[in-house]
Amino acid sequence: MNGMSRFEPKNPDFRKIATDTFDHQRAMHTLGISIARLEPGEVDLAMDYSPDFTQQNGFVHAGIITAGLDNACGIAAFTLMPAGSDILTVEFKTNLLAPARGARFAFRATVVKPGRTLTFCEGRAYAEQDGVETLIATMTGTLMALPRRDGA
Repeated sequence: MNGMSRFEPKNPDFRKIATDTFDHQRAMHTLGISIARLEPGEVDLAMDYSPDFTQQNGFVHAGIITAGLDNACGIAAFTLMPAGSDILTVEFKTNLLAPARGARFAFRATVVKPGRTLTFCEGRAYAEQDGVETLIATMTGTLMALPRRDGA
C-alpha cells in the first residue's frame, strides 16, 4: 500500500485512542505483544518467541496465535470507529497453516469492509526466523462497534 491507507478514519485522534485501547489490554501485555505499525484500517503487531507459550512440541500454541490475530483484527477495525466507540469481536475463523516456530511473530490485519455496526477484517500471522517470514495462520473476523462504557 506504500504508506497510503485505503480508509479515512472517522476519528482524527484514532492513533492515540487505538494505542490507549491496546495498552489497556492486560492479555496483550502478558503475551508481550506490541504495536509495530498502525494506520487507518491496518495494524501490525509483534511478539517475541517465549517457551511459556508453547504446546507439547515446542511450537507456540494455536490459542496464542489466535489471540494475536484476533487483537490485530480488533485494533485494525477500531482505527475506523467513530469517537466514543468501543470494539468487540463477535466471530472469527482461523486457519492454521504451519507450525508456529520462530524467534518472532507478526500479526497483520486489514479491514476488508468497514461498517457502522459490523466491520470485517482479515489477518495473517507470520513466524520470523533468521530474517525469513513464514505464513503460519490466517483469520477472518467480524467485529462490532459498541458505545464506550465508562469504567469497563
